[in-house]
Amino acid sequence: MTNRQMRRMAQRQQSKARGKGQGGAPQPMEMLQKMQEELESVTVEGSAGGGVVRVTMTGKQTLDSVSIEPEALEDIEMLQDLIVAAVNDAIGRSQEMASAKLSDLTGGLNIPGLE
Repeated sequence: MTNRQMRRMAQRQQSKARGKGQGGAPQPMEMLQKMQEELESVTVEGSAGGGVVRVTMTGKQTLDSVSIEPEALEDIEMLQDLIVAAVNDAIGRSQEMASAKLSDLTGGLNIPGLE
């Protein structure tokens, strides 16, 4: 086996080791998976009507809880609008948080499909 062939074989083995996440820096897919796990454990709160309706949502946009002040029960149509507004507020905050974490992960690069 020539020196050139030995170098190529060594380079292939190093590439395979890096592809499996062995040694060196974490691989992008591992980092993305870790970020997704973090988003599951972080919560955001959205509110409407000056806090009359509050919702809590995970970073992965799963609704955890809804809190409604008693005075909101007097007008059902208004209550419905406040719930929608509070959920939309929480979704917006969740998206901002996920975007910030993704920006940290990508070093501020704008990567299509990961926005």
